[in-house]
Amino acid sequence: MTTHDLDALGLLCPLPVLKLRKRLGALAPGDCISMRADDPAAIVDVPHFCAQAGHTLLETRDEGPSQVYLVRKGG
Repeated sequence: MTTHDLDALGLLCPLPVLKLRKRLGALAPGDCISMRADDPAAIVDVPHFCAQAGHTLLETRDEGPSQVYLVRKGG
């Protein structure tokens, strides 16, 4: 399993999810991506996106003023 990083700090809805979707499209099924975001809407948007797109949200954690989302690509 390969883990990739995505920095979405400073981006507002819907950009964090759009960038996550684009990066996931280039990954192999089972690969993981860790996204850091500080958009308050991402707390709702990322889990919803994962559920709709068939990806697995493995972890959500706070790191200071931002959140980190660990997503495994479905498929």
